[in-house]
Amino acid sequence: MGEMLGDLGSVMAALMFIWAMFQQYFPHDLRRHFEKYSHRLMKFFYPYIQITVPEYGRDHFMRNEVYTAIETYLSSNTAVQAKRLKADTAKNNQSLVLTIDDHEEVEDEFKGVKLWWASSTITARNQTFPFYGQPDEKRYYRLTFHKKHRDLITKEYLSHVLREGKAINVRTRQRKLYTNNGSMWSHVVFDHPATFHTLAMEADKKREIIEDLVSFSKAEDFYARIGKAWKRGYLLYGPPGTGKSTMIAAMANLLEYDVYDLELTAVKDNTELRKLLIQTSSKSIIVIEDIDCSLDLTGQRKTKKENEAAEEEEKDPIKKQAKVGDSDQGKTSKVTLSGLLNFIDGLWSACKGERLIVFTTNYMEKLDPALIRRGRMDKHIELSYCSFESFKVLARNYLELDSHHLFDTIERLLGESRVTPADVAEHLMPKTSVADAETSLKSLVQALEMAKEEAMLKAKEEAKEKESSAREED
Repeated sequence: MGEMLGDLGSVMAALMFIWAMFQQYFPHDLRRHFEKYSHRLMKFFYPYIQITVPEYGRDHFMRNEVYTAIETYLSSNTAVQAKRLKADTAKNNQSLVLTIDDHEEVEDEFKGVKLWWASSTITARNQTFPFYGQPDEKRYYRLTFHKKHRDLITKEYLSHVLREGKAINVRTRQRKLYTNNGSMWSHVVFDHPATFHTLAMEADKKREIIEDLVSFSKAEDFYARIGKAWKRGYLLYGPPGTGKSTMIAAMANLLEYDVYDLELTAVKDNTELRKLLIQTSSKSIIVIEDIDCSLDLTGQRKTKKENEAAEEEEKDPIKKQAKVGDSDQGKTSKVTLSGLLNFIDGLWSACKGERLIVFTTNYMEKLDPALIRRGRMDKHIELSYCSFESFKVLARNYLELDSHHLFDTIERLLGESRVTPADVAEHLMPKTSVADAETSLKSLVQALEMAKEEAMLKAKEEAKEKESSAREED
């Protein structure tokens, strides 16, 4: 036995020496032909097929979604077999997700057919600084199966793995809140507690919005049938403090979507805007808050007189130079209304599916009609001053009350004054550790009475101004 092992070792050493010499001294073309025909020869003796899935695609920029789906599938279905595992945090940092470590192999079974997954890495020979953030080690998964099961694996099993991996990822993913710096997104964990149950709004209106959102999230086949991108636009408008941002958080929590808070003033031009759109993921809400304050996009189109005045300025070199100087100082972004409209519902808007686009504004009359027409902002939702029904939601949230002897007084005063839900919530918020519901409600009653008096004084002043202006016209 010892002699046999010694002979085997000598043969292996000789073969390795011959292969090293072959790699070192044989011409590249000859080696390429040798490898080509050796692979063909191996087909007759090796009955297995291998499929490799790299971590990054050909562009080396975006992580391969297929790789991510396989990683999630394996962590849920086959990681129990592995002896070496990697641990990472899961949803809300409250649990661990185990995935197979590098150079580990696990077995899977599909319709009675056994196959094997292996996780491997390739280290680059020339270590370089990774420009796009990828490490020099390139990871990949390799699937091995018998060639007689080729049709079953390629046509059914791989689709099954991708479908299951994406479904598991949606259930366990840690949702994020993104913000942009130029053409790149950064993120934090999205952990806002707002829900439609705690949202201060009339029950019928709340029910209508929930049904619309749920219907949209289940309408993939419908959008494909009618030939439209799977997206929907919402315009939330109303005075400050009426809950527009809270509404967005409740929408995200209902559908379990990520949120992309887009700051238009930080975007250099339309090209950067398209780059940001490409980087957004499916199952997300893209938000532009206070659209009436975001760049010079919201005014009405110029009248004929304004166009003529602009032409005169162009002819006058002094005025033109002054205008250019003011423009350079006051406006760093070159995002245009046309670019924003293309972002919402142009060709580029169809690059990803299942997204909501939400605009908020305090002054809807300032917005260009082309920006908020149906088809772009499909649903307009007015968030107005606090009604008695909204107050009852706030009382239940803050004071855990469904009824009180002051409720009748508050209902009457809410009908005679205009206060926002944010103002009402401030008075219901306990100010000391010994504060009680009675004290909070009395504070709210006083505030509503003051708001009522201020509204009456304002109405009298406006009436006087109208009367005086009418006299001047006479």
